Amino acid sequence: MSSVSVIQVHPDTNSPTRAWQKLQVHQKVVKVTPMDPSTPILADHIRFVCLSDTHSRIEKGQIKIPDGDVLLHAGDFTNIGLPSEVKTYNEFLGTLPHKLKIVIAGNHDLSFDYDLVKNNRKHLSGFGWTRSLVEEKLAEYGITGVKELMTNCVYLQDSGVCVCGINIWGSPWQPTFCDWGFNLERGQPLLDKWNLIPKSTDILITHGPPVGHGDKCFDKQNVGCVELLSTIQQRVHPKYHLFGHIHEGYGMTTDGNTTFINASTCTVKYKPTNPPVVFDIPVPEGFSKSDLTEMKMLE
Repeated sequence: MSSVSVIQVHPDTNSPTRAWQKLQVHQKVVKVTPMDPSTPILADHIRFVCLSDTHSRIEKGQIKIPDGDVLLHAGDFTNIGLPSEVKTYNEFLGTLPHKLKIVIAGNHDLSFDYDLVKNNRKHLSGFGWTRSLVEEKLAEYGITGVKELMTNCVYLQDSGVCVCGINIWGSPWQPTFCDWGFNLERGQPLLDKWNLIPKSTDILITHGPPVGHGDKCFDKQNVGCVELLSTIQQRVHPKYHLFGHIHEGYGMTTDGNTTFINASTCTVKYKPTNPPVVFDIPVPEGFSKSDLTEMKMLE
């Protein structure tokens, strides 16, 4: 685990567009052409297949998922996080050939935010979500929390896993948005979560984007987290950062060090037409693909 962070809260953290206007003067943002998913999978490379914001669409066969070794999902795999949605999604994961699936939650996966469940946010009842409905279904399944349904994947929540020597960290938090799941205020509350990310992270998965990369809404305003970008560029330096949340921001960019991937499958109109993103990483020395399932959790 990383030591205490030296990252400071940006003075314009609550105005990400203004913050980015100041930051981008010294930033490099280059569009990256996605890799063709039909290219052969090499024996000495691990192919990662990236998804996000599928919102219970992929289970219906509405999008083709490329072959690969490891499937990564950056959250919002359900519409409102009902246990029945989670169960269907997990069963679907079990049908996929990828040797390993790694998943985090997003703001729509409401029942994974146990604080939200405990406090029974009544404003969500208009969307068909209530604590009593969730608890009734969990009791029917004989479990106490929806995480227990995720049997066909590795679920990460402010935690990480080492796969063939590659460190992957997952975190579901994002700036407050309509008070849905895993919402935190900008600035120190979010920075406290980013401070948990180990410096040794190779692939970072968050639900929300950093400011300046895949974070522009339909009104062209930046909504990404300023402290997330600072953490990535000043302390962690991951090879890849996978996220979603802002459907309009789908695509890949790089700052010359980290490749940023907004893999939102659904468009802003919730149509699942954005193809999954794939990338390859050479198998680190001393490992082989046979080690894929012999992962260890990061401490």
